[in-house]
Amino acid sequence: MCLIAFNWNNHPEYKLILVGNRDEFFERPSASLGKWEQGFFAGKDLKAGGTWMGMHPNGRFAALTNYRDLKNPKINPKTRGDLVKDFLESQIPPLEYLKEIEAEKHNYEGFNLLVADQEHLCYLSNYKDGIEELQPGLYGLSNALLDTPWTKLNMAKNRLSKNIEEGQLDYNSMFQVVHSKKMDPDELLPDTGATYHQEKHLSAQFIRIDDYYGTVNSTVLLWKHSGHVMMLERTFDQLKEEISDSKVEFEVLNPL
Repeated sequence: MCLIAFNWNNHPEYKLILVGNRDEFFERPSASLGKWEQGFFAGKDLKAGGTWMGMHPNGRFAALTNYRDLKNPKINPKTRGDLVKDFLESQIPPLEYLKEIEAEKHNYEGFNLLVADQEHLCYLSNYKDGIEELQPGLYGLSNALLDTPWTKLNMAKNRLSKNIEEGQLDYNSMFQVVHSKKMDPDELLPDTGATYHQEKHLSAQFIRIDDYYGTVNSTVLLWKHSGHVMMLERTFDQLKEEISDSKVEFEVLNPL
């Protein structure tokens, strides 16, 4: 993922309310949201074999965003998508899992990683020291550290907060939280090593850079305290101007 707004354990009906975008090179192959052999639900990167976000019916959830630092590329880095996949396949508590990843975090390109079970949601970045257990509340994550106040991230958090307040949690209303195409003025653009043209377009929530890169899908995840989970992934083929949806619903086993 490249932009996520989420509300954790801070709603009378929902444990997790989340919406996010995945931005990618249009030519990179991927499979839509579905059930893996290992029993969890996620999309799949068909090039490297990992995933960007997923959830298991045992109540394990994970999501990943890239930390954009094009000035300092790694040599032969490990696949970041395995960070999500490996957690969903394991039985290790979130904090213990991130302690293991922390010990080898410099073997990866920049990342932000969220992992959760039914009780705890934890965050790790290899551009920040330490592991953080997130308290109940509303958060945002893009291609910098958690809650870095980029315009598109602040907009997503504000819109999600308003949706929650007004009870607008249907899929179409949720997608509007992260679908603005408005770009930042030049003075607000970060310097992440991209070209000016790229940085300008990357400042929007919903991205298209010419015919090679942009927002390829958006996902809404609604996890109720009762254990019911609804996930909808909307895939965008921006070159063909086609849209398709993949939806799953399941019950978390033994909800608290």
